[in-house]
Amino acid sequence: MKRFMQEFREFALRGNVMSLAVGMIIGGAFAAVVTSLTDNILSPIIGIVTGQNFDALEWNVLGVTLRYGAFITSVLNFIILAFVVFFLVRAMNRLLTKEAQKAEETPKRLCPFCKTEVDPEATRCPACTSSLV
Repeated sequence: MKRFMQEFREFALRGNVMSLAVGMIIGGAFAAVVTSLTDNILSPIIGIVTGQNFDALEWNVLGVTLRYGAFITSVLNFIILAFVVFFLVRAMNRLLTKEAQKAEETPKRLCPFCKTEVDPEATRCPACTSSLV
């Protein structure tokens, strides 16, 4: 049991698991904000255009009520969340691509003594501390 708890602690405290947990919490809070935006602002605006409460649109079939207005509101929530996530991922990908390009663009030179890559402006090798001037 002690080994199991140790393994679980190592798993739970990894950086990826903690980042995922924080992302899930922030994502849930953001979903609540988008739901509120759709329910309290967008649906009433659509209701003004259609002349009725958009969320209350329903269809009664054989004694069963189909609330298609609430369904359409949920679809709007999904579309808004999908667009926001798309733009966030797109921005992160562009940022990471720019950083990777910068890393590739900076020329490196080799230390003549230990053959370690060294910044071109360095005067000493960080690995073997040989003078490079």
